[in-house]
This record gives sequence, C-alpha cells and structure tokens, in this order.
Amino acid sequence: MRIPRGLTAILCTVVLYSFSSHPLAHAQAASGRGEYSATGADRGNIKGPHEFFFTRGIYNGGGGDDDRGARWAVDYPKADLQFLVALKRLSIVDAYESDNTIALDDPQLRRFPFLYILEVGSLSMTDAEVHALRNYLLAGGFMVVDDFWGTWAWENFESEMKRVFPDRRIVEIPLDHPVFHVFYDISEILQVPNVYQAHFVSSGGPTYEYDGYVPHVRGILDDDGRLMVLVNWNTDLGDAWEWADDPEYPLKFSTFAFEMGINFVIYAMSH
Repeated sequence: MRIPRGLTAILCTVVLYSFSSHPLAHAQAASGRGEYSATGADRGNIKGPHEFFFTRGIYNGGGGDDDRGARWAVDYPKADLQFLVALKRLSIVDAYESDNTIALDDPQLRRFPFLYILEVGSLSMTDAEVHALRNYLLAGGFMVVDDFWGTWAWENFESEMKRVFPDRRIVEIPLDHPVFHVFYDISEILQVPNVYQAHFVSSGGPTYEYDGYVPHVRGILDDDGRLMVLVNWNTDLGDAWEWADDPEYPLKFSTFAFEMGINFVIYAMSH
C-alpha cells in the first residue's frame, strides 16, 4: 500500500511532536542465534527479536570538525531515532526503536541487512574494512550513502569504492527504478539542504554546498541487477530527518527525505 504524499506530510508532523526471505536473515537463522542484537547504545538490552535495525556504519578516517566528533557520527543519534519513529508509524516494518552502530569490519555486520554511512569525503578504509564490506554487500547487504557534497568528496568516495569493487561501476539510478516506487512514488530528486541553509531557502538562499550544485542518486549493482550500494550525492537526507521538528525547516524537504528513506528500507529488506 502506498500512502499519498499529503498524508505523509501530516503524519511526519505527528511523528515529530515480513521480510524473512532476505538472504542475510537466512544467514542469521542458520547461525543458531535466537534473535538480532544491536551494537549501539542499548547493546544487550533488546526485548525480543526485530525484523529491522537502522544500522549506522563506523568507518576509518575523518577525525572530525572542531568538537563535533568523528565524521561517521554526524547527526547521530537524533537523525537515526527520528527516522525510526517515522518508519514505524508510516510502514509495517517491525523496526528496533533505538540506534545501532557497528564497525565495518565487525563480524556481526552481516546480521544487519541495512547499513547507513555518511560524510564519505572522509572515508579512508583499512584493508580489513574493504574486505568485510565487499563480502557484506555480495552476501545481500544494502548500503545507503548520504550527506557528502562536491567534486573532492566524490573523488575520495569513488576511489575507496574502487578498492571494494575494482570491476564494478557506479551508475546513475533512473527514476523508473523500483527503489523509487517500492512504497512511495518518487517523481523527482530534490536537493535536501542542511539545516542552516534550509532556514534561508524561502528567501532565495542556495540548497547546495561547495560545487555540489546538482543532486544525484547513484548506485552499484550486483550481477543480478540488485542495488548493493545506493549513493545520495549533493544532498543531506540525514539533516532533514534530524531537524524535521524544527518549525523553520521546510516541510517539503523533510517529507521527501522520510519518503526516500522508507523506500530504501523496504527495498533493502525485500531484495
């Protein structure tokens, strides 16, 4: 069932006051473990099994800006938690309600079919991380990349992904691809600004950063055409999730970001 966009916007405002056939789910069941367990702040305190964990990847590289911490943790955990509220209210996904973080080379990574990373202009993986990420993606994992802008960040990310898949290209994902229609129908790609720029959009301020003038959704596919990596370049979905409760953050951007994110989850857990 697809929810009309207008209703999504209403529900997003309210928010902020079975996929058992997945190959990684089979791998988890075969391991003999009774249920998934998170590796984030609530490690060991999960009550019962869940179908989905919003899992944020901890990667090597990027010491941080000033006192903001490591680049993998930008917008963390508020963006993750608010996205989970929206996901649980707007879909039937049985999602664990708290945050979940994991290192790319952690052996437990393959228990979580969905992986979110951002600020990959700072990505600098170890050989162990490269090997683990390649195996994770080929085993059925799905990685969403977000919040990096401009030529220099793209070149770094592309170079790192060539280490993971030397023989696979990063391609543009057309709007008729199922990832844009699996739950919501996405008809255009909006450039989602960071929270500071969003406050000035109504007065004509720019939505881009650096030379990232045009937003793109790109990806890496496996041999069967399944998206393994989905790349949101020159846009910041995470800031829209994090600041959707800010009355000055434009609703059109937060609504779009929630719809895109929910589509990514449904695609990841059903392909």
